[in-house]
Amino acid sequence: MNHKQTNSYQAMLDSVQAFHDKHDFKNTGGEELSYRIALMAEELGEISACVTKGKATSELAEETADLFILLIGTAIAADFDLKQAFWDKMEKIMQRDSKMINGRIRVSEFRE
Repeated sequence: MNHKQTNSYQAMLDSVQAFHDKHDFKNTGGEELSYRIALMAEELGEISACVTKGKATSELAEETADLFILLIGTAIAADFDLKQAFWDKMEKIMQRDSKMINGRIRVSEFRE
């Protein structure tokens, strides 16, 4: 696949939609949200294992891509614009302050 032609969010969205269509996720439970959450938790566990077990960056990249594909697919399944949600959220978090907590930076709303 020529990645220059696929270097856009729309191309990624179209590719994930084609994957959903190929396997008829809409009619076979693949777009059911609690199932998708379980799959995302599974992928996050695999990402964690890559980090904690010191696996190669290529393995971390593959597991992270799995999670990213699931995130895009969840936007398809729940019928929302992930790109717009991303930019809306970035605008919010760019306004937030950060704090050092236990030696690590944290950016949150810090409700006290």
